[in-house]
Amino acid sequence: MNNIYTHTSENMQKAAAVIQNGGLVAFPTETVYGLGANVYNADAVASIFAAKQRPHFDPLISHIADIDFLKEYAATDERVFALAKRFWPGPLTFVLNRIEENPSIDLACSGLRTLTVRMPNHQIALDLIRRSGVPIVAPSANKYQSVSPTTAQHVADGLGDKIDMILDGGACKVGVESTIIDLTGKNIVMLRAGGTAKEDIEDFLGEKVLLSEGNPTLPTAPGQMLRHYAPRNTLRINVTLPEKDEYYIGFGSYNGDLNLSPTGNLKEAAANLFAYLRLADTGAEYGKIAVAPVPTDGLGLAINDRLKRAAYK
Repeated sequence: MNNIYTHTSENMQKAAAVIQNGGLVAFPTETVYGLGANVYNADAVASIFAAKQRPHFDPLISHIADIDFLKEYAATDERVFALAKRFWPGPLTFVLNRIEENPSIDLACSGLRTLTVRMPNHQIALDLIRRSGVPIVAPSANKYQSVSPTTAQHVADGLGDKIDMILDGGACKVGVESTIIDLTGKNIVMLRAGGTAKEDIEDFLGEKVLLSEGNPTLPTAPGQMLRHYAPRNTLRINVTLPEKDEYYIGFGSYNGDLNLSPTGNLKEAAANLFAYLRLADTGAEYGKIAVAPVPTDGLGLAINDRLKRAAYK
């Protein structure tokens, strides 16, 4: 079954109709491919949880295409709009208070009084949202806790028979999911490191961003489970000397079967991370994977977060 579609106006209109009619469409963003449904259609949102085999207590991110829509959707203030105007479209997700008792979005919010929302920096994603006329809720288009997809073929390999359409936008440029920040309190709290660096947010606001691991048994945002983004094979991290039976993913001067970035570029490493984990997982002669140390500054914080959760036993 080949349900991968190229980016044409006709296919985009077809995909928007699928969203409007309660179906599922996988589409590219700058971070990873998302599995999209109409946020207001609880049956469609339930289909996402079923397709991914994802627990209902793990909330989903809504995607919008217009900053002004925020005030209709969530509680906002000057700080929220300042951050949106600076970082959107882009890989930064806000956790905000809901402004009304709207039962249709309860499932997407996992019953919480907060919602998570962002504006993706990808023309296909924005086009699909605008044509659909509704926010599109879209977790990564892969089975729960497995390696996130960064190409249309990754989506087809994992969930192809459960999705009505897959829109092909090529490989994702950022390669790790969005940063998630909680804006419901006085202090800004980072719930998930991702494609927007903590330092960039702090520099813009002139204040410290607090770090939270979240509660893996009752997450308030995606990506807080202890085990997540995991390959099938066992994974060791921060490895400088791999064992003979380990497929070694290097970084910088640590060379291996693959190298996330020979020049030590964290942006390049983030873009390659999930694709390289998938390649390592298919190395027939290996039963294990090892990854070289990666610095924790900038995008390195997100890379290390993904690796730590992928390696969790």
